[in-house]
Amino acid sequence: MSANKFKFSELTELISESNGGKIIFATDDWFAVAENLLKDEEPVWQEEAYTEFGKWMDGWETRRRRSAGHDWAIIALGHRSIVKGFYVDTGYFTGNHAPRFSIQAARLAENEISSFPIRNSQLGTAASMEARMQISRLKSENWTTIVPQTELQPGYEATRRQNFNSTSTEQWTHLRLNLFPDGGIARLRAYGLIIPQFKPREFAVRIDLVAQQNGGVCEEYSNAHYGHPRNLIKSGNSSSMKDGWETARRLDRPPIIQIDDSGILQFSGSEWAIFRLGYVGTVDTIEVDTAHFRGNFPDSVKVEGTLAPDVTSKSLNWKTILPTQKLSPNRLHVYTSITWPGPVSHIRIIISPDGGISRFRFWGHPENENFKDN
Repeated sequence: MSANKFKFSELTELISESNGGKIIFATDDWFAVAENLLKDEEPVWQEEAYTEFGKWMDGWETRRRRSAGHDWAIIALGHRSIVKGFYVDTGYFTGNHAPRFSIQAARLAENEISSFPIRNSQLGTAASMEARMQISRLKSENWTTIVPQTELQPGYEATRRQNFNSTSTEQWTHLRLNLFPDGGIARLRAYGLIIPQFKPREFAVRIDLVAQQNGGVCEEYSNAHYGHPRNLIKSGNSSSMKDGWETARRLDRPPIIQIDDSGILQFSGSEWAIFRLGYVGTVDTIEVDTAHFRGNFPDSVKVEGTLAPDVTSKSLNWKTILPTQKLSPNRLHVYTSITWPGPVSHIRIIISPDGGISRFRFWGHPENENFKDN
C-alpha cells in the first residue's frame, strides 16, 4: 500500500450506489440528475449526446443560476459512519464545473428521516416548493461543516480528480453537498469507517464478521493493481471483475510451474490482504467466491487470524484458520473445516500466486465482550 497524503481513500467507500448511498434531495436537476454522482462506473463523455434540455453529461449539473442562492443536495450514507475524506471528480465538466463546493454533515433521527420529501429525479426540473418546504425543516444549512468552501478544478484529465480530508470524528448519517453557486460535478465519493448499530439480542444467529456493513475494514494489502480488496466485503454479489480484488501478475513466477502431490501449484510468492473484523468473534464457515474470475483466479487461498484488537496490523502474530485450499474459476467455495475458530479480531487472506476473487465471507458469532458497554 503506497503512502500518500490522502490515506482515507484506502478506507471503506460510503455513498456510492453499490454501498447504499442515496440522493434524498437536490435543488435542481436541469442538465443531469444528482443520482449520477453516486454511480459506480467512471464518468463517460458522449460527444454527440444531447437532451431536450441541453448537453448530456454524466454527472450532476444544475442550470445556470439566475436567482439568489446556490445549489445543493442531500445525500444519505449507506450506513452511519465516521467520514475521513472525499474524492470529487469533475471529469468532462470543462466549461461548466462547479467552481467551489463544501460539505456539511448531520446524524439524523428516525423521525427526521421519515419526513423526507419524495425525490423527483428527472431532467429539466427543479425541486418543488413543497419539497423545499419539507426539506427546510431539517435546517441543513446549519449542519456541521466537514469540508469548508473550497475551489474545484475543471474536468480536464490533469485536474479532474481531487481529494479532500475531513478531520471530523463524529458519526454521520447524511451529507449536504453545496455547489457555489451552480454547475456540475461528475462523481462524489466519501471514505471512512462504518459504525454498526446492532444490539446484542440481534446476534442470536450467525453474522458475517468481516462484512462492510458490520464494520469490517481492509487495513493493509500487498497489491491492488486491478481492484481493491475492500470490494471483497461489500454486500451482495459482485457485478463484474472490477467489483472484486485483483492483483497484478507476480513477476517472480517460475519459468516452468511445478505441482505438489495435493494438486497445489508451487510458487515462491503470494499476495495478501489484512482485514479488521467489525466484531471480535469465532468463525465456523468461510466463503471464497471467484465469480467472474475465469482466466485470472488464484490457484489457492489460505486464511490466517489473530486476536489483537488493540495492536497495529504490522505487529500481529498469525494463526492458521483455513489451511491452503485449491480454488476453481467462477465458483463459490464454502469451507467449514476450520483449524482455529478464534476468537478473532483480524484476518489475513493469502492468495497464491496472484489473481482475483470477488467476495469473501467470514461467518460466525460475535463475542459477548463486544457488548460490555451496551
